[in-house]
Amino acid sequence: MAVQLDPQLLDILACPSEDHAALRPGTPDDPDADVLTCTSCGRQYPVTDGIPVLLLDEATRPESQTADE
Repeated sequence: MAVQLDPQLLDILACPSEDHAALRPGTPDDPDADVLTCTSCGRQYPVTDGIPVLLLDEATRPESQTADE
């Protein structure tokens, strides 16, 4: 199921990391994923019951970003 948030809310939500970049629904590989993806760092934040969980501790990094980068 794709993330369905009010477009105005998506316009003001930002990644809580230092760069505060915009978020987009889904992932590059799965636009219907229940996550919001940072357009800068690539962190993926889960959306649980329609509520974005914008906590760095809850975010996952894409597989392309490993610890040795």
